Amino acid sequence: MKTNKLITLVLSFMALIAVSSCIEDDDYSVPQSQGAEENAALNALLIEIEVGDVQVVSIAEVKMMYNSIDPFEVDTDIVVKGYVSSSDATGNFFKEFYIQDAPENPTSGLQILMSTTDTYNKFNKGREIYIKLKDLFIGETRVGNGITTIGGGTESNQYGTTVTPITNSQESTKMYRSPNTEAIVPLNISFSDVTSDLLGVFVKFNNVEFANNLSGERYFDPSQDFDTQRVLQSCGGFAYSEFILETSAFSSFKNELLPVSNGSISGVITKNYTGDTILLVLNSIDDVVFESSRCLVLDPADFSEIMSEDFQSVTNNTDLDINGWTNFAETGSRLWREKEQDGNGYTELSGYLSNDAINIAWLVSPGINVDAQDLEFVSFEVAQHNLVGNENTLEVFVSTDFDGTNVLTATWAPISVALPSGATSWYQFINSGLVDLSSYSGTLHVAFKYTGSGTDEDLDGAYQIDNFSVFAEM
Repeated sequence: MKTNKLITLVLSFMALIAVSSCIEDDDYSVPQSQGAEENAALNALLIEIEVGDVQVVSIAEVKMMYNSIDPFEVDTDIVVKGYVSSSDATGNFFKEFYIQDAPENPTSGLQILMSTTDTYNKFNKGREIYIKLKDLFIGETRVGNGITTIGGGTESNQYGTTVTPITNSQESTKMYRSPNTEAIVPLNISFSDVTSDLLGVFVKFNNVEFANNLSGERYFDPSQDFDTQRVLQSCGGFAYSEFILETSAFSSFKNELLPVSNGSISGVITKNYTGDTILLVLNSIDDVVFESSRCLVLDPADFSEIMSEDFQSVTNNTDLDINGWTNFAETGSRLWREKEQDGNGYTELSGYLSNDAINIAWLVSPGINVDAQDLEFVSFEVAQHNLVGNENTLEVFVSTDFDGTNVLTATWAPISVALPSGATSWYQFINSGLVDLSSYSGTLHVAFKYTGSGTDEDLDGAYQIDNFSVFAEM
């Protein structure tokens, strides 16, 4: 019965209030518990949600509401729920905090613009909160910066309209803290996994270090006024991959020396002031654990290319038919196609106009004898066009039991590579990075699996593949 659900819901929250939560406070003072008035307001909101008077929307849905042109005022009774992923306890964030959609394995985040400082005293990291969005605004703090933000109002200048901070009175009537504070488990990713979808999410990079030329430098450069950017690097085969760490002039750790070893670093994905660079911001240097030896990139002179396909022999707009490659449609009529543009050959698959509800097609490489040498890497390039968000998928697998014919009876293991997203410029080829094949034995095949649709316009985008290469140590 719905009545019993309501009673259970209220009693469970009252019980939570009566006991202490597991607070993750980064060794700073624990935020004060809610008072009776705040608890009553939260319980009233939860009842409204339960009976359907107020609808809960996800963070991803909130971001989709914003058309990236002008902020808009929410005029419906909707609530977004999230978990605080940032902390201004060290001064590295200012009059803002971020929320993400889950304490573990999050997929999306939002910025909350505040009128007050020291928000960690109330909205501590891990705190579960509900925000009533009606009469608040969704937009950006700087026109075109790409960070979806919840604010209390708007202001305009010659560059456009942005949101303004949530006022103290709005905070008291729109923002509700749950008694729950969850441990925020950082999302383990590599530099290449970062997209704008992860803005506001607490992540962790492993096996990284500061750039070679930063030895003896500090987190903040005193010659700069507001923020300092430092280059993080990770060994990626023959070269380093890089990402930016930004530190505020007002952070309490700004004068600490950068560690010179290698390890893990955790922080919040956000952007610089102008919005043209995605970067990492620390909550605390306790989240920097560099205790390993620095990594070394591979010397290209030690390797030779043992297999390559640049697709320059293709015949434009025909089904791919290259010796040794397997082109197989699992579902639907579409196969990988041979394409040429401006003198460059590649292979492409798109569900556009196929009239198939589902298109799933595989492209499998020739066999690679990984027993013939001790160390092998594979790399390739991938581009896209007409992707809507990340609806289409391209998955990459390897198999050591593919017989050259029966794709669906083989055992396929997924491998992690860098791929373009819907935010990547059309036809811009992204390098996959070097994928280490040395842990496999026998004859190995690499497979590309496309999933899309010819009847759903959100799934009819295209992926292109080019410059497939396998390198082996000489």
